[in-house]
Amino acid sequence: MNTLALTSGIAAGLFAGALSGVFGIGGGIVLVPLLALLLGLDQHKAQGITLAVLILPIGLPAVLSYLHHTSIRWSLVVALVVGFVLGVTGGARVANWIPEVPLRVLFILFLVGVGIHGWKGEAAEPSVRTRRGIEATGHGLWIGLLAGALSGLLGIGGGIVMVPLLVHVLGLSRMEAQGTSLAAMLPPIGLPGVLVYASAQGELPWRVIAIVVVGFAAGALAGARIAARMSSQRLERAFSVFAFCVAAALGLRML
Repeated sequence: MNTLALTSGIAAGLFAGALSGVFGIGGGIVLVPLLALLLGLDQHKAQGITLAVLILPIGLPAVLSYLHHTSIRWSLVVALVVGFVLGVTGGARVANWIPEVPLRVLFILFLVGVGIHGWKGEAAEPSVRTRRGIEATGHGLWIGLLAGALSGLLGIGGGIVMVPLLVHVLGLSRMEAQGTSLAAMLPPIGLPGVLVYASAQGELPWRVIAIVVVGFAAGALAGARIAARMSSQRLERAFSVFAFCVAAALGLRML
């Protein structure tokens, strides 16, 4: 592995980890396009590597940081994990049936959608009754299932889907939803999807995965500390601009 690849891998991991810690997302929405743009990987390979990176408990430092500032709904974490595991295999299989160009177009459209949602922002926490017990478990299962399916399909971590649904459907605060989402990503819940990608592609580049993991873990801790001290409105708009720029860069690369 040359110096440029090593530097690019660490930089991609750091940036994705930082945004993961700030927004409570898995980081794949950032890591997939960065791996494609910085390392020149095709869409399937970038998604497979990202899922492999996220099966390790690299978000643990961020979760520990969140525990100092908010509560984490552990019973809900279990429901999210079960749903995610059920959904990720199917999503990964569908992704490997889709050719390279349509899959990248689908990812670009998802990026644009995320950018539009983030630019609009959330003026305030929604006035939804906080759901608990069996009701919360039922919602947690389908939220995890949806996050897992999209994670397998697009290589995203799942938090980008979980966090807004935990806030708007279950009535969690933004901070609580982010911590709960990150906690749900600690077990190797993406492993079934990784096995599908590895089987379809022959072998994943484990050296690249290792250096991205190092960068991601460091970035996630820094991002979680930032999240505890800052309002997310400006950061969400900055992330939206980033999503639009990356979508445009991926589109130009396709051309």
